[in-house]
Amino acid sequence: MFGVPALRSEDPRFLRGAGRYVANIELPGAAHAVFVRSIMPHARLLSVDVDAALGMPGVLGVYTAADLELPKLPPSGNVEGASGELEDLFSREPLATEVVRFVGEAVAVVVAASVAEAIDAAELVAVEYDPLPSVTDAEAAVADDAPLLWPAFGTNVSHSFGQEDSEDPLEGADVVVRARFVNQRVAPVPMEPNGIAVVPDGEGGYTVWVSSQVPFDVRDDLAEALGIGRDRLRTIAPDVGGGFGSKGQIYGEYHVVAAVAARLGRSVRWTETRTESMLSLTHGRSQIQTAELGARRDGTLVGLRADILADMGAYPIGAFMPGTTQQMLSGVYRIPRIASTGRSVVTNTTPIGAYRGAGRPEAAALIERAMDMLADELDIDPAELRRRNFIPPASFPFETVTGATYDSGDYATTLDEALRIAGYDTLRAEQAERRDRDDPQCLGIGISTYVEITAFAGREYASVEVGSDGRATAAVGTSSHGQGHETAFAQLVSGSLGIPFEDVKVVHSDTALVARGEGTWGSRSLQLGGSSLYEQAETVVEEGRKVAAALLEVDPEDVERVEGGFAVVGVPARTVGWSDVAGASDGGALRAEGRWRQRGSTFPFGAHVAVVEVDTATGAVRLRRIVAVDDCGRILNPMLVRGQQHGGLAQGIAQALFEEVRYDDDANPVTSTLATYAMPSAADLPSFETANTVTPTDLNPLGAKGIGEAATIGSTPAVQNAVIDAVSHLGVRHIDLPLTPERVWRALQAVRPSGGDRFRAAWRRVGGDR
Repeated sequence: MFGVPALRSEDPRFLRGAGRYVANIELPGAAHAVFVRSIMPHARLLSVDVDAALGMPGVLGVYTAADLELPKLPPSGNVEGASGELEDLFSREPLATEVVRFVGEAVAVVVAASVAEAIDAAELVAVEYDPLPSVTDAEAAVADDAPLLWPAFGTNVSHSFGQEDSEDPLEGADVVVRARFVNQRVAPVPMEPNGIAVVPDGEGGYTVWVSSQVPFDVRDDLAEALGIGRDRLRTIAPDVGGGFGSKGQIYGEYHVVAAVAARLGRSVRWTETRTESMLSLTHGRSQIQTAELGARRDGTLVGLRADILADMGAYPIGAFMPGTTQQMLSGVYRIPRIASTGRSVVTNTTPIGAYRGAGRPEAAALIERAMDMLADELDIDPAELRRRNFIPPASFPFETVTGATYDSGDYATTLDEALRIAGYDTLRAEQAERRDRDDPQCLGIGISTYVEITAFAGREYASVEVGSDGRATAAVGTSSHGQGHETAFAQLVSGSLGIPFEDVKVVHSDTALVARGEGTWGSRSLQLGGSSLYEQAETVVEEGRKVAAALLEVDPEDVERVEGGFAVVGVPARTVGWSDVAGASDGGALRAEGRWRQRGSTFPFGAHVAVVEVDTATGAVRLRRIVAVDDCGRILNPMLVRGQQHGGLAQGIAQALFEEVRYDDDANPVTSTLATYAMPSAADLPSFETANTVTPTDLNPLGAKGIGEAATIGSTPAVQNAVIDAVSHLGVRHIDLPLTPERVWRALQAVRPSGGDRFRAAWRRVGGDR
């Protein structure tokens, strides 16, 4: 079953326009909700006048927090005092009451017979604000005179953490490189914006359609908010048009729509506009890091000291992520001492949540930039410096000084393969030749080697049933939003049972059809959901063997599973098919269900090489090539793995070169549309060159690790390193993300007068004085 590049069984319905997203669900007579959102980044909410809106045509109701009395949404468990009074302090209201803390925070909801009528009425909701001082920048938020989002708490620091070493981590270092890095705020921009539809059944129950990665979590939260049992609320995540972590949250809008549907006793639906999505769907990244990396003259790493300042936005729902960054600071290297400190702070901006990688890309960016700076300081090739410090294959499982236990790895092999595909030596020769002839189009080669953590241990539910028609139904608790689960899981069950792929139906994302589930996040689906399906399928095979033995009148140990059913060992002509075996079983079917638990996390890894050209006159960057060699353990379907690599590369490159959520000095968003937020198209990206090495894990029966986030983690620092490498001979030491033409140009201008004679001469030769 492994290594077969089966075409995605989901794709025909998508290609024919038959996909069913929340907005496609037909709900005759459904009302439409439109939210009134704050236009102020920080203000006291003095009044919300809904009278004019109530008189508009088609309006069924206008509601504020006082009308609905909904429970608050708790913060991340990592915030200071995450229980009791402080938990309530940092909890988020589905509709704001006394204070609004970012532009886009929901204040009221209008429900009308049509979207147009709801929008018209929402324009007439009059909100009176008393503006308060705002803070947008994380560094400004920790200043002594910073405006406080929660004055009762006394600080904007919602969470502090650290890991000190008993010794100075830099003691014994011959060379220390120091730098400040910015990992900018980005928006997930899923193709399908957020949305939910709530349908009362008239008997105290509900069906909920939601664009979510975690439908069971949505069910549980909404059932609690409505005061009903979980069995009274069916939640379905239909086709979900992308999530990237942002749809792993429970949004206050879900609670509001459910409460309004309950009050009106009719179906209510809500779908974000794109601008709403840019303002209220959680953002990602947003860290300011300082790093000091020490080594001996031969390049051997001595220690790392790091500080992480993580912007959480207005509510610290993502305070767990900087801890993951801290845990993964070691990267793929033997670093004997690491000391780190960190703070999560609140600002008057959209809350930060999980975004493809969720803490791991930030760690990789820090250590990979520091490694390139160290290579430059020591005048050692960056590939060679990495080789000298890799954790060797014989050391696994390997526990880092930050407390992560890597299951398996072979980092040199992935790097060597990436360099081979890229033609690294030839590229370096071309770079040297260009520099010798003072080419104003500077060539840069960037390397990154990374490791990430996936699955975060955990467990997942699955069931497998074979009916009297010989077909199989596989149910799993993960939820697909573009990864190809229906294809991968059908392959697994088909291979285990020996039933044709097309005769396996995969059921997921429906709380009425699947007993339980943890959802999809952290690249967990194949290794947890797939392992659970495999275990249940193997149980069905063993039960089927017993029934087949009775039908064939032999002992069970004399029966083997063959394609389509069972046969007597050594007598291949004596067979019995699955339909007969299932039909002869109790109830006319064979079924197994259970939850498979993985005893630890897995750690995929890889190496990326980026090749860029930088125009020294304009700062424009052209990404010429990107080579990604990612190791996700045993590969079930190479085509699905390649698809995940391609998607991850696009998002990682986008962060490196294009995307950034920005606010003005008064915390007003200035990138709230796709006209102002620089999301690349296919025309802005090169063809991707991908490959894989295979280093299985022993933590699950499939030997699989995760692939959903890997390419995003490796590509961003590779591209950043490439751009800086292109202009390093001109004196540029570092440029923060994203590497826009203006930012690169300004970095070049900044080194002109201070680069020394060698750099000034190089500048003149490439025309930098123009």
